[in-house]
Amino acid sequence: MANHECRCPEGTERLRDALAAAEAVVLGAGAGLSTAAGYSYGGERFRRYFADFEEKYGVRDMYSGGFYPYPDKTVFWAFFSRNIWINRYMGPPKPVYAQLLSLVKDKDHFVLTTNVDHCFQRAGFHRERLFYTQGDYGLWQCAAPCHARTYDNEAPVREMLLAQGFSFGPGGALLPPEQGALKAEIPPELLPRCPRCGGPMDMNLRCDDRFVEDAGWDAAAERYAAFLRRCGDRRVLYLELGVGYNTPGIIKYPFRRMAARNPRAFYACVNLGEASAPAELADRSVCIDGDIGEVLAALAAFAE
Repeated sequence: MANHECRCPEGTERLRDALAAAEAVVLGAGAGLSTAAGYSYGGERFRRYFADFEEKYGVRDMYSGGFYPYPDKTVFWAFFSRNIWINRYMGPPKPVYAQLLSLVKDKDHFVLTTNVDHCFQRAGFHRERLFYTQGDYGLWQCAAPCHARTYDNEAPVREMLLAQGFSFGPGGALLPPEQGALKAEIPPELLPRCPRCGGPMDMNLRCDDRFVEDAGWDAAAERYAAFLRRCGDRRVLYLELGVGYNTPGIIKYPFRRMAARNPRAFYACVNLGEASAPAELADRSVCIDGDIGEVLAALAAFAE
């Protein structure tokens, strides 16, 4: 499908009308949505929690730091425990997800997301309407893996952070020490071990063919498939938020295909700097090249 770029000031109003007319909404969320919510992986937010890693290892942001060849696993998990906590257990700085929920809560809706930060559930989206395809920062799995099960990591991650010198404030806010240096490593006895084989644990993130799709993942996949079947030929809004071209085969291309097959469907792409739609959907689509938070706030204002 050929693409056309749509940058028009009336785009948000057109999306408002499509949302109002929709009988069902399929939400597709990528990293751009969490970026709009304030989840930056670099800058001041990075330096507040990782200044010692920047100084010692030259790491400049949370993403690249996840691939750095640390000297051993005690240092690796010191880095990742901080990454997990601030991007999974601390709330986002901006209320973007709450705004989105207010717009779709009275609609029949379902969320497909490649994000792993759990922001939808923390904002109040019902877990039965969510499918996290790429994993969850809050889950560990056997690194081998020797079995297809995942494990909640909140309690052991908290222990790792306390061992490094952090404390916790209201709402689980992670607090660096006011005096003294952080320890950029954890005690060896806190290294996560598989409860079955005793081997190392790993993040439940889709990085290679060892990613564990457990019973919860399978159930969510089936609920999503059932929702799509229920959509049928209804007036469906396929709303794509912050989805780029890293993994277009998960959200972007399927949304476009499903919208093209249903003449009553509407496709919307909201993404700063990367908003486009197939030419075949020109009369049933809107592309908004702008900040997602500002777009959602405008939609909420229309509804008042």
